[in-house]
Amino acid sequence: MDLTLDHRTLEEAHETRRYFAKFERIISHVQGVADSIVSEDTALYSEIPILQEYLRALAGTFTALSYKYLLAGRVSDKLPNLLSIDRQDSGFPIYQELLEMANDAMQADNHLRSLSSMRDLKIAMVNHILREQSSPVNLQYAASERQYYEQLTGAPLFWARNDPRITWTGNVSEKRRKYRVHWGVYDSQQNIPLIYVMDLEDSGRRPLAKDERRWPRVQGHLTSQSSAGLKLLTIARGFDHDFDDLHPKRLRRFYVGPMYSHTFTQQSGPLRDVLAQAGQKPGEDWALAWTTETLIASGTEVESTGFFSSVERQVYDLDPFAAGGDGTQDAAGHTSRRRSLILPQRPYQVLEELNPPGFGQIRKYAVSPSGKILSYK
Repeated sequence: MDLTLDHRTLEEAHETRRYFAKFERIISHVQGVADSIVSEDTALYSEIPILQEYLRALAGTFTALSYKYLLAGRVSDKLPNLLSIDRQDSGFPIYQELLEMANDAMQADNHLRSLSSMRDLKIAMVNHILREQSSPVNLQYAASERQYYEQLTGAPLFWARNDPRITWTGNVSEKRRKYRVHWGVYDSQQNIPLIYVMDLEDSGRRPLAKDERRWPRVQGHLTSQSSAGLKLLTIARGFDHDFDDLHPKRLRRFYVGPMYSHTFTQQSGPLRDVLAQAGQKPGEDWALAWTTETLIASGTEVESTGFFSSVERQVYDLDPFAAGGDGTQDAAGHTSRRRSLILPQRPYQVLEELNPPGFGQIRKYAVSPSGKILSYK
């Protein structure tokens, strides 16, 4: 299958600016929602700062890309590649965009040294307008390039891979410590940001945060097993078996997306009709999905690893109502899953009027014209 069939290139500068302006508003609303989703099944109070940190980084990434493609279509000789988004499955920029951004970041200092200062560029633009009586497109492009590279070097950004970080959260006993590990990835198949939070217990000889042997291995293991295609149960069990003295007690995954838009994406089913009706008013033809998956250890068991040795393994509580066709709990892969939908007030009203099947169990966050966020079941 040619995945490019699901991609869309934004070829006009005004279209690209509309896209980023829309995402800027959406991310700001998501940050507001993140403060109000505190519950055992959605996000703990102590997880909100972590979520906000990744959301700010995501906003920074969109700001950087908006500078990169500010003059899309106007200086095509200097911008051979235009912004590509996943119009089918996510509404976000494709994974390749973040890889290219990471490559640009590695060379940002060299580019900044070769570019004139923003002050000099602004003076040159004014002089060009007065002298030539035309738009200083080349200077505008140079200015957008400078803003892009400054953003890459000076702002928190959400990368294709955001390596795990660790925080000590207390001790179970003198020889057993508790940690919270969090990391993020931009999934290469679904083209959406994923945020992970793991609470674990450490029974190793040295504290994990200061162990120069185990901690790099843990980081590598977690980032390599962070695909949206893997169940939480698969990730947790793999970690539990690869590290005998680390015990994952709780694992949570946040899906930020997909983003649906009547203007920019193709959707099927009820949302297509909802956004089509709501899209008559500019800026209100969107909806963003937010999903939380949680896996919790309900106990432990002892597994023999030889004649005289054994290790502790976790037993996970699985959702019996999410079992697959084989009827086994393992098919669920999680303890709970909570789905939410963030959308402007007008699409929410249309959704309620149409009342399509399948949306009854989804939490809706409606954003009023004033920016106030109301929660509905």
